[in-house]
Amino acid sequence: MTAPRIFVFGMGYTARAFARALGEGGIIAGVTRANFDTADIGDATHLLISVPPGDADPVLARYRAAILTAPALQWIGYLSSVGVYGNYGGAWVTERTTPHPKSPRAVARLRTEREWGGLALQRGVPLAVFRIAGIYGPGRNTFVNLSEGKAHRVVKPGQVFNRIHVHDIATVLAAAVAGNAAGIFNLADDEPAPPQDVVTHAAAMMGVVPPPQVQFADADLSPMARSFYEDNKRVLNRRIKDELGVELRYPTYREGLTALWREGTWRDETK
Repeated sequence: MTAPRIFVFGMGYTARAFARALGEGGIIAGVTRANFDTADIGDATHLLISVPPGDADPVLARYRAAILTAPALQWIGYLSSVGVYGNYGGAWVTERTTPHPKSPRAVARLRTEREWGGLALQRGVPLAVFRIAGIYGPGRNTFVNLSEGKAHRVVKPGQVFNRIHVHDIATVLAAAVAGNAAGIFNLADDEPAPPQDVVTHAAAMMGVVPPPQVQFADADLSPMARSFYEDNKRVLNRRIKDELGVELRYPTYREGLTALWREGTWRDETK
């Protein structure tokens, strides 16, 4: 079987981890928003889109015609967010759950998912949409926030979040590319947990005093940070296991934080 030739739009934190996981095999090129105009997708068999949409999706706006005529294209993957589900009051959501996003960011994500679905249908290739929970890993985690004095223990009764280690995201993406997977996949860990519990656990591992608990109503949060607390849901990840055969290396934040701390990789995203 011929190795995939993957072109990545948006070489951010997650896409860089994916590229490192693949090593020399697979990625033929990747561009950031700053150099979209240099993109040449003519040799690509697979496209991975890792760009937030804003008012419109910049890849669709610039490359729709090129994608529709790309001669070797076999698959498209779009990185989205579990934020598209909206608020379910702490109930479990699956890929079949009806999204009802409220925030402008999540509304734009859902709209862009559907636009990519229309393009993939027109082009006649499978589309995989990856709805991703809160991402953490080397260089981007609670240890970093604690060391920089940016960690908070905000308490909102009943509030939980899923998260996922960037290594596990890369594993899912590699499996999806290998099988030209299609459909929606939730990328989340096994244990939705209160955010203050994660901070308390990380502080204990570091041997530092955790920041004081603050009630949500009294917390000094940015508008964006506050908006995350408007949605409350538990994200079920069964499809990545049953259909892609992925076993999470870090099924909860405990395994993920323990590895980052013991391996000394929590400071550096390239590890």
